[in-house]
Amino acid sequence: MPQKNKTPTDIQIVIALVVLTCIFIMVPALSNTPIRTILGLPMVLFLPGYSLIAALFPARDDLDGIERLALSFGLSIAVVPLIGLVLNYTPWGIRLLPILISLSAFTLMMCVVAVYRRNFLPEGDEFSVPFYSAYVSIKEEILKKPDSRLDRILTILLVISILASIVTLAYVVVTPKEGEKFTEFYILGPGGMADDYPSELRLGQNGTVIIGVVNHEYADSEYSIDLILDDSSQLMDRELSQITLSHNETWEKEVTFTPGSAGDNMKLEFLLYKDNDMTKPYRELHLWIDVMEI
Repeated sequence: MPQKNKTPTDIQIVIALVVLTCIFIMVPALSNTPIRTILGLPMVLFLPGYSLIAALFPARDDLDGIERLALSFGLSIAVVPLIGLVLNYTPWGIRLLPILISLSAFTLMMCVVAVYRRNFLPEGDEFSVPFYSAYVSIKEEILKKPDSRLDRILTILLVISILASIVTLAYVVVTPKEGEKFTEFYILGPGGMADDYPSELRLGQNGTVIIGVVNHEYADSEYSIDLILDDSSQLMDRELSQITLSHNETWEKEVTFTPGSAGDNMKLEFLLYKDNDMTKPYRELHLWIDVMEI
């Protein structure tokens, strides 16, 4: 019979980290904090592999700690791209929410399997991370009175070095080096894909596209968008085209336009202006459309 009294502390921590990561990514008030990055790194680089190793090797003697740690990183690096590859062939695609749901579901499923398999092992044979004994050992080592003043000084320097290393690592993670500053500007068809653009319209018929802007300028930026047909006809309401985006923020909007004149191979321009500088477009795209008389 399975034993009911085991407490897989490491699995509980993995589950808690998955839940916290989901909260800090999905809740708008928390999604822009550095904690999101701190939680997101192990979510991608460690937790999927660790949960898989826990499910495959539930016994203490299956692998030692160093092997589990190394394989956790290695399998995470292998599993995450495979999940992304599968998502690429689904209607959801490789986007933040599908990736988050897929990684969370995989990790939690492996945790359930790990707990199930550990419960069938004899008492004491299941793998567990000795958090408490490690804490007691470290505490006794720190609080133990050194044999000499030199030992006391070295112990203090060691603790300070460890804390400094942790702080430095956290700083590097949450404040990455500023890269190239740019703005993404794109147009999609009505179905949200880079195809099926309106290329043939009748005079007075509406055409629909999706316009997207992504700010990678490392600062808040103001944008304006114009739609111009053959350098003469402005098609987009100026009031609807004023956008303010923070760094890494995305704006997408379905825009409907109605050509006011007929013609072949008419150039429909999408002009993006930045920071109220209307003298020259910051980015520009165009489509060629045919507008036929009714």
